[in-house]
Amino acid sequence: MQKSIYIEEFIIDVTPLQFLLTYVLVVVAGILIFSALSHILYQKRSPTSMISWMLSIFFLPYIVVPLYFLIGIRKREPKHKKDYVTFETIREYAPYELDDPHHAFQNLLKKNGIPVATKGNTFELITNDTEAYDRLLKEIDNAKYSIDICTYVFQFDKTTMKIIDALTKKANEGVKVRLLMDLVGSFGASFNQKGFKVLREAGGEVAFFTPILKRPFQNYINLRNHRKIYLFDHSTLLSGGMNLSNEYMGEADGSQRWEDLLYCLKGPSVYHFHQIFQNDWGYATKEEKIDFKIAEAYEGESLVQVVPSGPDIPSDALYEALLNAIYNAKERIWIVTPYFVPDENMIQALVIAYHKGVDVKLITPKNSDHLLADLGRSPYMRELDEIGADVVLYEGEMLHAKAILFDDLGGMVGSVNLDNRSLFLNYEVVTFVYSPQFIESIETWMNTLMLNASRGMKKPSKVREAIENIMKVFAPLL
Repeated sequence: MQKSIYIEEFIIDVTPLQFLLTYVLVVVAGILIFSALSHILYQKRSPTSMISWMLSIFFLPYIVVPLYFLIGIRKREPKHKKDYVTFETIREYAPYELDDPHHAFQNLLKKNGIPVATKGNTFELITNDTEAYDRLLKEIDNAKYSIDICTYVFQFDKTTMKIIDALTKKANEGVKVRLLMDLVGSFGASFNQKGFKVLREAGGEVAFFTPILKRPFQNYINLRNHRKIYLFDHSTLLSGGMNLSNEYMGEADGSQRWEDLLYCLKGPSVYHFHQIFQNDWGYATKEEKIDFKIAEAYEGESLVQVVPSGPDIPSDALYEALLNAIYNAKERIWIVTPYFVPDENMIQALVIAYHKGVDVKLITPKNSDHLLADLGRSPYMRELDEIGADVVLYEGEMLHAKAILFDDLGGMVGSVNLDNRSLFLNYEVVTFVYSPQFIESIETWMNTLMLNASRGMKKPSKVREAIENIMKVFAPLL
């Protein structure tokens, strides 16, 4: 009898509280799940991406729903405090713009708000890590009034400490130095910023894109600034895939570095990089824009078009341009990318191109630095391999470069990988170059990569094949 009374008292005292907590949790979970599903349907997404998120929410709602609001949003509206990149034309640049309304590729990008190509540019490809490092230090040393640097990865090591020393020296000379890093890619540098002390004391400015603690309710931590912009005196631009660490560039001291590239651009197209940097810097710091200094004349021979992508671009202009280039290719599409997780539209475009007789080459590392990316990319690589496309597996150090060569018309180099993250989430920037000199240099470099590579995909085990197929379902979430 005593035991029964205890149970009754327990039920009377505790059950209402349990019921209330359970009720609140169910209601809150329901609201969040409904909000997430509504947002998935509201945003412009591929059916595959929508299904991937919905399946994940169905099976693991309490884990995936918070994750979706953290990493699932791919476009920022101006109300979220980062205005879209808007391109203004300087009157003096008008003679260098090549606005051809009958050129399908140019017209596609223009209708997406991307600036037209400009003539008068000088373009140089740099594929050696030591040469890239020496060139960066040289441009820093030659700068007279401004140095603007944006990088995804910045690690304190022997290479970057010398870069910091060089930047500090220029800041002491009165040069305006601005260094912008992505919070996620440069998390170590953000967590311990002592290495920037001397640069800041000299007048240099250091910022991160974007500090969580500074803007806890305005951050989309999954929307990362993956751009590499190294701009000097508004006249010389270095960009490509190389970040700032000894892993990418440095002295010839025996360090085993990743295979990557940098390019040097001079000419009117540098102005477009200036606008992109100004937009990113202004968002991170709230500082006013700085006027661009115009050169008297440009005499380069390269036709260049700068194409940014990311949450600050209303459309998917770069993605459309790449699909257009693949569908219109008549002779070849050679692709170099470290991570190859395309959507169904792009893989189908490549398959169709091959069936039309186009030489389709995919040059990618045999093993990348991310196991999940390797598992996610394998089904797509096997699909190309099975139809007869040339799948080239680079066997040197990690291949981190990103480039595409289409026909003998030109090509693309920059920061974007052919995966869902780069194409639809990250802030990226690439350069399309149309010149015989560029085609020759990029083709020579690609052929050099293929000398140290194997070809084709081995048949996977049943277990690996099953894991790869599962990863393919969730590839849009990677």
